Amino acid sequence: MNNSEIKLAVIGLGYVGLPLASEFGCVYEVIGFDLNAERIRQLNVGIDTNNQVSFEKLSEAKLLRFTDNEAELDASNTYIVTVPTPIDDHNSPDLGPLLHASEIIGRKLKVGDTVIYESTVYPGATEEVCVPQLERTSGLRFNQDFTVGYSPERINPGDSEHTFSNICKVTSGSSVKAAEFVDSLYSSVVTAGTHLAPSIRVAEAAKVIENTQRDINIALMNELSIIFQILDIDTSAVLAAARTKWNFLPFTPGLVGGHCIGVDPYYLTYKAQEVGYHPEVILAGRRLNDSMGNQQALRLIRSLVKAGGNVKASKVLVMGLTFKENCSDLRNTKVIDVINTFVDYEIAVEVYDPVCRAADAFEIFNIELVDIPKANFYDAIFLAVAHDDFERLGLTGIRSFGKPGSLLFDLKGMFKSSEVDLSV
Repeated sequence: MNNSEIKLAVIGLGYVGLPLASEFGCVYEVIGFDLNAERIRQLNVGIDTNNQVSFEKLSEAKLLRFTDNEAELDASNTYIVTVPTPIDDHNSPDLGPLLHASEIIGRKLKVGDTVIYESTVYPGATEEVCVPQLERTSGLRFNQDFTVGYSPERINPGDSEHTFSNICKVTSGSSVKAAEFVDSLYSSVVTAGTHLAPSIRVAEAAKVIENTQRDINIALMNELSIIFQILDIDTSAVLAAARTKWNFLPFTPGLVGGHCIGVDPYYLTYKAQEVGYHPEVILAGRRLNDSMGNQQALRLIRSLVKAGGNVKASKVLVMGLTFKENCSDLRNTKVIDVINTFVDYEIAVEVYDPVCRAADAFEIFNIELVDIPKANFYDAIFLAVAHDDFERLGLTGIRSFGKPGSLLFDLKGMFKSSEVDLSV
């Protein structure tokens, strides 16, 4: 197909789907579809509450329109699925949104159409789970009437440098022609180029190990920081010294949340266990990283006790609730583990996050964010997320929220360890 024949539909307009749709919408006719009517209303007036795509960029995408009406997908012939793939309470893959998106597409699928999945899955999920749903709903035959592709998302929320068009894109397809089509489609808008994988399963596996590798490396740093705390050694000083070696990997300790690093490894371990292999290293890293919120909160509590304070009468300000800096996303944020530990010890907690949407914090966690922290009020300050807003406050501004002699825990290493009371 030439450009004028391609009618794209992007299913899911979150942190992944909207940047993709806005880039394609500069070249092709694109329908951005999402079930959230309020999200569609906002996008139709140029507002992205995720702060991923600017009003100017949305205005440039003149061939892009938004809808929550399934009927408007009728003319589409190429579908890109960018819905969330979370985990459930038992850390097993929740493919509900992916199956629902496939069902919606199946109702519109025609002979000659192509469906491309970007959502992170375990190796084999596209052809073993999504394709059967497409066939059931459409009545069409895979690789005879329609084809599929997989091009894993690489969006980094809150990152204005590594954007959709300047990150190399892995592509794949269910047939030689499908792979060529998917690769040429992405090549037309991704200036960083593409990498055509030999199969969909290879592309799926590549995506899931990217974040698994990061997760394991951060787990190692977290474990080292625990050891160095016991040995009374400054972890940041150790890492600064180690980084002078050319091949030392510059990972740092911290909380691991979000919809990728803290989730994707469970997709891989689920599939491994399904075929009879029990992963050791990956799950050990997951357990360690999942425990860090509680561990770091307990460190501050112990310090309050050593300082002679009445823990139950203490007031703690937690600065930052989102899973990462300069990003409003609350999915799988591990800051909530810190807060819950403080609450378990009957500590009065207030949360300040100028980047987070207050309505989301209340809806998801029943937390009422403070608009402005009180001055000279808190017994301890837990700096959990390195927002630029907090950096602009500076050490003096952040310290001003605490009482004289209050404790400052700098979880993200924003300041020198000699300037704060606790750090990782």
